[in-house]
Amino acid sequence: MDSRLNVFLDRADHILARLDPLLPAIPVPVDWSATLAARWQREGRNGHLQPLKVSLDLNLDDLIGVDNQREQLARNTRQFVNGLPANHVLLWGARGTGKSSMIRALLAAHAEQGLRLIEIERDHLADLPRVVECIVGLPQRFVVFCDDLSFESGEGDYRVLKSVLDGSLERAPDNVLLYATSNRRHLVPERESDNENWSRVDGELHPSEAVEDKIALSDRFGLWLSFYPFTQDHYLAVVRHWIEVLARDAGLEWEWSDELAILAVRWASGRGNRNGRCAYQFARQWVGKALLETAP
Repeated sequence: MDSRLNVFLDRADHILARLDPLLPAIPVPVDWSATLAARWQREGRNGHLQPLKVSLDLNLDDLIGVDNQREQLARNTRQFVNGLPANHVLLWGARGTGKSSMIRALLAAHAEQGLRLIEIERDHLADLPRVVECIVGLPQRFVVFCDDLSFESGEGDYRVLKSVLDGSLERAPDNVLLYATSNRRHLVPERESDNENWSRVDGELHPSEAVEDKIALSDRFGLWLSFYPFTQDHYLAVVRHWIEVLARDAGLEWEWSDELAILAVRWASGRGNRNGRCAYQFARQWVGKALLETAP
């Protein structure tokens, strides 16, 4: 009898060993005293907060040429961290202009004051009430961050999201704010047909219901910050800043020149982008090449 039981237990252990990698990991409660950021991880109908290892090497001063946007967002976040009234924020505009970087730089600026970051994907925003439940009553201040919040033409998800945001944001505890980035101010594409039914009443223009419906989603954010494509001077200023930072960290001696500026402009022209991301990529390429050429 004992031998048959041992055979059964051995087979059971073997089966469990094969099944174990297929089973979802048991979520561990996040220790927010030691964790600065987490990501909402959806698993089937459930989800949990997955701790992230983040780098705090990006500073707000590294974001060049967006002084007004940086100051408004920093002031709103300081109000939030200090327990004062603050707004949910929508950062919208051209890609690669520092929207996401600015939010992550805030973590470095205020982590010691208790600021924490939670990333959530657009498709998981319906879980926002669950996320809020995980952090309600905690002493830290949480920015729930959704990157690239936008919807394509024909998608009806934005109406569901609007209802979720209505309920979640209005009843959210005072230690939670939502910061989102988007390439569109109104998050949903606007079509020419949406504007066909505008009406004039006593000399005032009234938008159609379609337009009102789409604008209403972005109205959930109290603060809108606009980011515009870089001019060439702005782009070159960002290139120069990042070369200076990278070269200083690597101990590389260098100096700015017209030739270097021409190379940076050509780099941007070849990619069809003149923005902060492109400037950072060129700086890494140029500094790396210079270090390689000077290596013994």
